[in-house]
Amino acid sequence: MENTENNGAPSRVEPILAASNISETVQYWHDTLGFPDKWTWGEPPNHGGVSWNGVAIQFSHNPNLASVSKGNAIFIRSKKLEALHNLHQRKNAEIVEPLENRPWGMASYTVREINGYYVIFAGSPISDRKESSMELPPAVRIIDRLPSIKEYQHLASAVGWSAYLNEAILQKLLAAPLFAVVAEDSGTNEAIGCALLLGDNASFYYIKDVIVDPAWQNKHVGTALMKALTHWLENNAANNALVGLITGETLAPFYQQFGFVPAFSMVRYIQRNEK
Repeated sequence: MENTENNGAPSRVEPILAASNISETVQYWHDTLGFPDKWTWGEPPNHGGVSWNGVAIQFSHNPNLASVSKGNAIFIRSKKLEALHNLHQRKNAEIVEPLENRPWGMASYTVREINGYYVIFAGSPISDRKESSMELPPAVRIIDRLPSIKEYQHLASAVGWSAYLNEAILQKLLAAPLFAVVAEDSGTNEAIGCALLLGDNASFYYIKDVIVDPAWQNKHVGTALMKALTHWLENNAANNALVGLITGETLAPFYQQFGFVPAFSMVRYIQRNEK
């Protein structure tokens, strides 16, 4: 059998879809469907595209072809299908077929995008979880307030953040947030989680230190904290403001359900030799 690599085997496919308006189409796929990378060509744009984790779609300006192409479909696989579905629900995408396990051994749901194409998102079968399993335990309450220094010290220690146990540092750290939420065990009144929101209250906000005591993890406490922060942002943040956070790859799907998408960033740590 011939070596396909030596024969110039294809490495990626990028479908080109006809669109009535390139700028609106690219922005829709970016804002609503969550594709972080986008580009356009021409002034006004006559071509463009989006991409996300190796999946790329191009668009060509052709209103006549676009008008007769409505109803055509494109199939996209996702490793984190439920997180993607949650993102599209939050972004009010037009989901015309619900997320369900299909007879052929995959789960999928379908979105009708801005030009009338059907985008089928598919992945591994979903578990048969009941909606009640996503509820916060009755003993937990979410309160809009800052954690105290002692509460923060306890939570930071519980997750191994030893660098944040100094009280002088914590006084500065807890003086900075614009808004914060705390999860409490109503039986003991102890803080079991917290989340902080920083920003200039004009153009930029930053979600910091979403912490849940390990004894309460995997019980949707973190989800409840993020829902509270998201609710505050949607009702109080400046219009068109950017909201950022930094997380590891394993937690990316968790934050995607709240509308966050991967984006290029750079970081630097300040290192001093202090006595």
